[in-house]
Amino acid sequence: MKKNQIILIVVTLLFTGIIYFIVLYNKKEEIKETKGEDTTKYVSVQVIQNQKRSLKTFSYGQILPYTELDVAFEIQGKLEKGAYNMKPGRKFKYNDLLYKINSEEMYFTLSARKTQLANLLINVMADIELDYPNESEKWNEFLEKISPAGFLPQFPQFQSDKEKKFITAKGIYTEFLNIKSLEARMTKYLFMAPFNGFVVDIYAEPGSIINPGTRIAKIANADHMEVKIPIPLDLFEKFKEKGSVKFLNSENEAIGTGSILRVTNLVNQNTQSIDVYYSIKPFKNTSIISGQHLTAEIDNLIAESMCAIPSTAVKKNQVFILKNAQFEKKSVKILGSKQDSLFVDGLNDSDTLILEYNEPNKKIKKYIGIERQ
Repeated sequence: MKKNQIILIVVTLLFTGIIYFIVLYNKKEEIKETKGEDTTKYVSVQVIQNQKRSLKTFSYGQILPYTELDVAFEIQGKLEKGAYNMKPGRKFKYNDLLYKINSEEMYFTLSARKTQLANLLINVMADIELDYPNESEKWNEFLEKISPAGFLPQFPQFQSDKEKKFITAKGIYTEFLNIKSLEARMTKYLFMAPFNGFVVDIYAEPGSIINPGTRIAKIANADHMEVKIPIPLDLFEKFKEKGSVKFLNSENEAIGTGSILRVTNLVNQNTQSIDVYYSIKPFKNTSIISGQHLTAEIDNLIAESMCAIPSTAVKKNQVFILKNAQFEKKSVKILGSKQDSLFVDGLNDSDTLILEYNEPNKKIKKYIGIERQ
């Protein structure tokens, strides 16, 4: 055999061997990868141990006045100050004069009508003394009590139909009723404080010309406060069942207690919460201020079967437990929370909880749990 042929055969054999080795190596790698998909996977777990716990559930709210009113008049006129210079935050007491409308024209009109009523009585007093001598004293007393600066006294009682017809025919009773109507209208020139309270806002200043219904100020009742608390849906039943709460200030100090006054029927779509309004009864020597933010606390929520688990293990009230080397889904009830942990009911003692909520990989044939210390 020629030397060139021998060299060619050797080169061919070497090249063929190299190709065969490469193919065989790739096949082994493929087999390894295929086997790797079926290998055991290790996951972090927690062995459940239920125990009885006392939880504290919190929500946060703000103190608001139970009653807020807009100050307005039913009449037109020039606004004048009352007993105070009304500014936001100003406190006042029940029945204090807050505002008045200039009533000078009305006062003179009313005084003139009272004088006219007195003249009508003076003109008939001689007839009363002659025809009704036993009744003259009461009409004299009524006449003496008529004052331009004061309210009319009570109208005397008629003792007979004859007396009634006589007084009515003279226009005395009609004039009396007309004046009483003006006096009732005169009260509309004054705005008296309907409660102990404070000024929330001011919309008009003294000296302004006010039309009927114009907002002048907003006032709030200082004696009756409430607390508005947006409660998450998952905590609402707990708060509703308990009924009463303890209020804490920003320094986590207890300042009072309260109970449910009313509940809205509308869920806030942004926060998924329900607004609940509580009364507030401050502790002795403790003051509360409108607008103050508070923490509402419920305690002694006892559960017979409850455990603390990481929040990462729960999704939509469901968890995975490790059973027979595979994932098994289980539903739980969230009873409360603390930092990154949740207190749940629904797991049995010795259940092996998967600490990270992840859907199982169908290609993994076996899972082994490693308990987190």
